[in-house]
Amino acid sequence: MGSPDFAVPALRALHHAGHEILCVYSQPPRPAGRGHAVRASPVQLAAAAMGLTVRTPARVKRDAAEHAAFAALGLDAAVVAAYGLILPPAMLDAPRLGCLNIHASLLPRWRGAAPIQAAILAGDAESGITIMRMDAGLDTGPILLREAVPIGDRTTTPDLHDTLAALGARLIVQALADLPSSVPQPDDGATYAPKLTKEDGKLNWRHDAAALDRQVRALNPWPGTFAVLGAEPIKILAGSPADGHGEPGRVLGPDFTVACGRGAFRVARAQRPGRPAMDGAAFLRGVPDGLNLTLK
Repeated sequence: MGSPDFAVPALRALHHAGHEILCVYSQPPRPAGRGHAVRASPVQLAAAAMGLTVRTPARVKRDAAEHAAFAALGLDAAVVAAYGLILPPAMLDAPRLGCLNIHASLLPRWRGAAPIQAAILAGDAESGITIMRMDAGLDTGPILLREAVPIGDRTTTPDLHDTLAALGARLIVQALADLPSSVPQPDDGATYAPKLTKEDGKLNWRHDAAALDRQVRALNPWPGTFAVLGAEPIKILAGSPADGHGEPGRVLGPDFTVACGRGAFRVARAQRPGRPAMDGAAFLRGVPDGLNLTLK
């Protein structure tokens, strides 16, 4: 049970390990991209390529027919990885071994929808994968396996996403092979990573450069980070802390270094609406009076 790219390595690993996958559940095809063409999820596409049966219900929480169909599969276990729909007790309790979730954090830290981004935003030194048996709470079920990975000072969300997707695939195969005893999650130290919105990507130049750097590394490609140039929002796609000081938001030099509340941030890649992305210095050369600008 999964939908985005994060869940595909786990599906492939389970298939390669020889498990009998009776059904794959994924969110239904939806409009995506500039043309809003209807696209199947990455998990649905991968499952179809393996010749597996796929179900794509739009909702399952109160659908008695879906509950009955799920129970009728007679599952030993269900593996859940970023499925995107809340499973009701009728489905959580149906498999003999329960529903096992591949969660992209070291629970109980960063329960919720955006644990990868939250860990980078917070400046955590490590993240990891937790395999847990799901219960009715939000990522509160007992833990079967956990393994940590470091977060470096240049780690981006795509970097950590791919590392954790591969780790999750390995750990879920291990969990099903070893069936380790579960350990209840402590509530002490629990933190939550809510679903991100586009407004989370607005850069506040009064913050220190290190915080802005984490924001850019965490929130690209989604929801993206941006600043306002005049009345025009511009995407800030990449950058790093730099030397410099001045009025927050003030452009300090031709390499597109911007003053922050503490230190400065060099914009390495930026994009205006409807234009291609450019490296920071080239972007600034294309802006009238680029060295006398203040970003908002």
